[in-house]
Amino acid sequence: MQKRWKILSAEKEKVDSLCQSLNIQPVICQILVQRRFDTFDKAKNFFRPQLTQLHNPRLMKDMEKAVERIIRAINNEEKILVFGDYDVDGTTAVACMYKFLKKIHSRLDFYIPHRYREGYGISKTGIDFANQNGFTLIISLDCGIKSVDLIAYAKKMGIDFIVCDHHLPDAELPPAIAILNPKQKDCSYPYKELCGCGVGFKLIAALVEELSLPQEFIFEDLDLVATAIAADIVPVTGENRVLAFYGLKKANE
Repeated sequence: MQKRWKILSAEKEKVDSLCQSLNIQPVICQILVQRRFDTFDKAKNFFRPQLTQLHNPRLMKDMEKAVERIIRAINNEEKILVFGDYDVDGTTAVACMYKFLKKIHSRLDFYIPHRYREGYGISKTGIDFANQNGFTLIISLDCGIKSVDLIAYAKKMGIDFIVCDHHLPDAELPPAIAILNPKQKDCSYPYKELCGCGVGFKLIAALVEELSLPQEFIFEDLDLVATAIAADIVPVTGENRVLAFYGLKKANE
């Protein structure tokens, strides 16, 4: 099979303008223009991402519902189970969410399904564990968007679900209290490529804002978010680039 190389073009005027404003080598400016970082501001944001570039978490569909349900669970002293997939994205998401919620709520536990006995995603065994131990709210991370029957099963037991996922939804969605997934067709969240841990990060940010908690609570586990971004091989663009940049800085502290 013959390979066909497609060389990206770069307008000379834009390359020259970028060289003048950035004072760096022309070949680097050419690469930047080829990748559509063709102005000073775009190049600056690429090389020096800022946390202020992160979008408001409340732009994500169902975020208000998720925040309201979690706060109600805390106020009513309900037991909350943080449920995550067994891969790196899922386990880092569980670690971030559990560590955060532990600061404000004591009736809390986590559950990671056994890779071979239970398989990927929400499991009946996990739901039965929640029911037997009196949990009334499950927050699923990096899984749940396709678990229609299992979440319906949990609902019959009086267990509510908040789904935080980034996988493509099917036509039928699970009967959860809230579904946080920027890939939903009717979700207007501007950035669609968050990993599961990234979606959980946005929920933490919304809770911190709603509860007027210290801002450092949002960012203290960015090293775990960066690990999830790398391990799940999501595009390192937009918000992912910002989170990875500051997460790597934190990992090196």
